[in-house]
Formats: sequence, structure tokens, C-alpha cells
Amino acid sequence: MALAYTRRLNKELAEIHAGTPVGINLVNADTFEKWLFTVEVMGTSEYEGEKFLLMFRFDNAYPISAPAVQFVVDDTHKAPVHPHVYSNGHICASILGREGWSPVLTVIAICITIQSMLASCKKKEQPSDNDRYVPRAPENPKKARFHYHGTCWRSAA
Repeated sequence: MALAYTRRLNKELAEIHAGTPVGINLVNADTFEKWLFTVEVMGTSEYEGEKFLLMFRFDNAYPISAPAVQFVVDDTHKAPVHPHVYSNGHICASILGREGWSPVLTVIAICITIQSMLASCKKKEQPSDNDRYVPRAPENPKKARFHYHGTCWRSAA
């Protein structure tokens, strides 16, 4: 399994070095445990002029299991204010969960999905359960249990 993990990440990294979509840039991929990208929405949007740092963490089950993906939140970075992004950087997107993940998805496909999610936002607001979820959220967003209800995510944590 670990061989498939490194082979897949080597392939994806080569494709990333060959070029990424506009607004998505590799910041660091020194190891196969953690990669960092900047993501910005191009054109007119609620996030015009804003750039966010996105962290991918991989385990040796990748690509069979999804990477842990979240926005970096620290002294110099913030998560976007978005109905599907918690203030701790956790992202509620079905493709990052067990039910919505597919091994055919790539790191760049996830970045594009997140970029599109931001671009389609009509109103900057946090998830309605942000204040309840964040203090009790696991460090690894893959360990959170999110359930989709219509157009809004709710944490089961």
C-alpha cells in the first residue's frame, strides 16, 4: 500500500510542477506527509484580492482514503468566512469525507473544487454551528463527522 501512496503522490507532484490552474500555487511539498498551496478566487467574487493557505496531509492509505484538507489558521493566515468553512479551517465538503471521496480525485481537483466553492459564495458567513463545533473539533478534520442537510453542513461532533 505504501508503494502505491508514494507512486501516486510522485505522479501528482510531477503534474503540479508542470503547471497548476490560475489561482492555485504550490507553496511546499518537501515531504509526502504535508503539502501547502495558496488558493485564490480569480475574477469578481466575495473573496476578490484574498489568498488562503490550504494544507493537505496524507497517510499511506492515499488515494484509497481522502487526504486531510483544511485552511491554515495561524498568526498570518485565516480561513475564508464561508458557510462551509469553520473558523479553525475545517472544510465541509462531501469530497473530503468517506462517502464523497473517490480515489480518482487528485490534489489539484480538490483545490479547484475549493476554489469553485469560494467563487460561488454569495454571502460571507460562518457555518451556523461554528461556535459550537470549533471548541470541540478534532485536530484532524478527517476525524470530524459531518452530515449534509440540504444546502448546509452540520457537525455531529
